[in-house]
Parts: sequence; C-alpha cells; structure tokens
Amino acid sequence: MPEINGSAGRTPETDVIDFRAAEHLLDARDPRGAVKLLDEVIAAHPENTAARLLRARAFFAAAQLRPAELEFTVVLEREPDNAFAHFALGRTYERQGRAGQARRHFRLAAALDPNPDYLRAARFDS
Repeated sequence: MPEINGSAGRTPETDVIDFRAAEHLLDARDPRGAVKLLDEVIAAHPENTAARLLRARAFFAAAQLRPAELEFTVVLEREPDNAFAHFALGRTYERQGRAGQARRHFRLAAALDPNPDYLRAARFDS
C-alpha cells in the first residue's frame, strides 16, 4: 500500500479523527493514550501547531515534563503570541522547580491575555 501523508494507510480524515479522539482521551484523563494518537498525527503533519499543543498538554498531564517543555517551546517558536502556551510552559517550569523561568512565561501570558488565571500566576504585585 502506498504511503499517504508519510504514514502507511493514513488519510487527512484519519488524522482529524485521531486528533479529536486524542482530545477526548485527554479530557477522560488518559494522556498517554492521547500522546500515542498524536504521535502519528504529528508524524504526518509536523507543522500542525494545534496537534503539538495538544500533545504538550498530554505530556504535562502525564507528568512527562521534559517532553511537555519541548513541545510548548516548539509551539511558542511558531506562535510567540500564544498566551496559553506561555502559561502552560510556565506551569511546566513551575512543576520542575524553575520559578524564575516560570514567572517570565506567566507574565508574558498575562501581558498577551488578561485571563484571571494568567494574572494570578504572574503575581505582578510581588
């Protein structure tokens, strides 16, 4: 069988179905299952920032902090104004005990979007 989108038997529809299924797995607290599905989607579409962001969230939920950090960083290289990615990278650094780096990303998130969670994490008053 010829390869489609870099993976044998994959179609654009398969990738959309896997992406949506990964969202549901993450919501159902199965981040490792979500990562497995997203690995194939990203192999077929490495430029897909939404899939990378979802995989970063799944890594974070699975306490795989280094892979989460790397994925959030890729997302921010492509979308430096993504407030959620800054916030999530800040949370990742926070869980790794890297408070200075966390605060920088919390503040960037809050500057980009005045979401109350981002503002609280940024701790501008301290």
